[in-house]
Amino acid sequence: MMNNKMFILGIASAAFLASCNPKEKTTETTNATTDSATVQTAPSDSITKATPIAAGDTSENSLDWPGTYEAVVPCADCPGIKTALTINNDKTFSITEEYIDRNSKNQDKGTFEWDAAGSVITLKGKSANYKYKVGENVLFQLDMEGKEITGPNKDLYIFKKK
Repeated sequence: MMNNKMFILGIASAAFLASCNPKEKTTETTNATTDSATVQTAPSDSITKATPIAAGDTSENSLDWPGTYEAVVPCADCPGIKTALTINNDKTFSITEEYIDRNSKNQDKGTFEWDAAGSVITLKGKSANYKYKVGENVLFQLDMEGKEITGPNKDLYIFKKK
């Protein structure tokens, strides 16, 4: 019983002494938001620096997405459709679809819109009404409901930036 009291007294004394020692100056982190970016501060050898943390990086605002993307997508009655899609900074696009082993080529142009999350674009052309998830130098074509395409041919719906 006496050993327990001594042990507790020892811990309390150590905690008290530790709290009396001078400590490095620290700044508490707050959830302050400035222009939709959270700012956190951290101690650094007595110099405290504020580091902005992007609180909303999206494909739209953090990737180098403008450019031309190409893929050969599956076709029901031909070997494939060679597709080239160019998306521009001004939210316009042009697309060329060439049916392999056929004398058929479709071209369209128009505008596109980003979804609320800033990760998916929807083409708005005369005939083109496709959705793509935007990645780093890649576009993933989505199905008509905006869901990722699955199955054995899913890799054929990946457009690579040229």
